[in-house]
Amino acid sequence: MGNNNENTEVLLLNESAFDLMVYHCGMEKCKKSHAYGPAVRDHFLIHFILDGHGTFYVDGKAYKLNKNQGFLICPDVITYYEADSEEPWTYAWVGFKGMRAEGYMKLAHLDRYNPIFVYEQGNKIEKCFEDMINSANFKYGRELRLQGLLSIFLSELIEQEQKDTIINYSYRDIYVKKALKYIETNFSRYITISEVAEAIGLNKNYFSSIFKEKLGVSPQEYLIRFRVNKACELMKNKSLSISDVARSVGYNDPLAFSKIFKKVKGKSPKIFRESMNKSIIEDFN
Repeated sequence: MGNNNENTEVLLLNESAFDLMVYHCGMEKCKKSHAYGPAVRDHFLIHFILDGHGTFYVDGKAYKLNKNQGFLICPDVITYYEADSEEPWTYAWVGFKGMRAEGYMKLAHLDRYNPIFVYEQGNKIEKCFEDMINSANFKYGRELRLQGLLSIFLSELIEQEQKDTIINYSYRDIYVKKALKYIETNFSRYITISEVAEAIGLNKNYFSSIFKEKLGVSPQEYLIRFRVNKACELMKNKSLSISDVARSVGYNDPLAFSKIFKKVKGKSPKIFRESMNKSIIEDFN
């Protein structure tokens, strides 16, 4: 990494026949706005954030990351990452390859299109990286020791992800639950998906991805349907005009509200209300 940053240590290791082989590892306290790339690697490279903030860019997406989050760089993929201009990150990294490397990444549910992970027990991961770096002091068996420590690190990621999958209560679920709560609380005013993502501490693209993965619809579509369903409830109150209903569910423009409502329900708000009132009368009779 850059020579102007603190706590940098890189271990370049000889190639071997190991199924899993460490190429290099280290820790780095980055300067403000310190960046690396755009660049391509010929091996897997994982960064884990120990403190501060930064942004990881891949395939046109930007992931704003914080402490206890990490990102995977896959072989032959162009990436770029940059430390925050105010609170730059400190991270640890390990580069590796081998016959089993890709398979282990799959078990951890990490790949080019899902490169972000969270591990709340950051101290445990930091200790693992420190041990890898200190392996430079070993004269004999260094590669074998590094292979073992890397295996321990990856096993932590895999164990966490598999547990989350089994109990269906992963960090993704927590983020989605927070998003649903935020929408439920703020739907009556103008909000954007970027605002929702920021409120729960995620990048918009990553948030949209996990939201759709969990609920089967995009956050924007969910927000629209949530507002329309709330509008249907409000239209039971005859004292509210269509404009009143629109404003109550976050639409200051009644015309825009009517277009969206019709797209979802197949009827304009006015016709929907009339049919709803007619149904109530028929049920009463």
